[in-house]
Amino acid sequence: MPDWYAWHGDYTDPASGLSARLRTVQERVRAELDRLPPGPLRVVSMCAGQGHDLLGVLVDHPRRDDVSALLVEYDPRNVAAARVAVADAGLTAVRIVEGDAGLVDAYAGYAPADLVLACGVFGNVSDADIRRTVDACRGLCRRDGAVIWTRHRREPDLVPQIVDWFEQAGFATHRVTDPHLSRGVGVHHHRADPVPVASGTRMFAFVDG
Repeated sequence: MPDWYAWHGDYTDPASGLSARLRTVQERVRAELDRLPPGPLRVVSMCAGQGHDLLGVLVDHPRRDDVSALLVEYDPRNVAAARVAVADAGLTAVRIVEGDAGLVDAYAGYAPADLVLACGVFGNVSDADIRRTVDACRGLCRRDGAVIWTRHRREPDLVPQIVDWFEQAGFATHRVTDPHLSRGVGVHHHRADPVPVASGTRMFAFVDG
């Protein structure tokens, strides 16, 4: 398994592919916060790492005080870094939890959410687990909410299949990055009422390699 703390080092290089992906994800997060209706918002983030995808947007977004967020991360070093970032930004309604993001129970009390982030997940789990996670998003995401996800585009490129799975699960495709980019970012809007997911359900587990 990679060292997921050291992996974040690429964020410090603005020319890295990871930094480019982060900029795209943050752009999509900002657009969704702008789109969602006035009032309180709930956000959940799977395998949140140090929280860059969301925290980098909330720090100066006009709706920062509307957002209650749950970030779930397994690596305690990343959890500690995210908690420091939250404290520094004064984001009192953002909670960082050290735990297994692959279990739906990790999101109790926050799901169904207005925005679900599955960034850095789909490139590290089996195809079957991606499908299970997409199906579980029907319960994690409220009607008219959004899911933002990422996946590399190395062959075999699974991005078109993931798009199909979301559409089969009742989501409308809002935006997917161009195929020529090495890292795909997708945004889907939920067009149905949430479908409860049974407690104890496992969506995914990371695989070696």
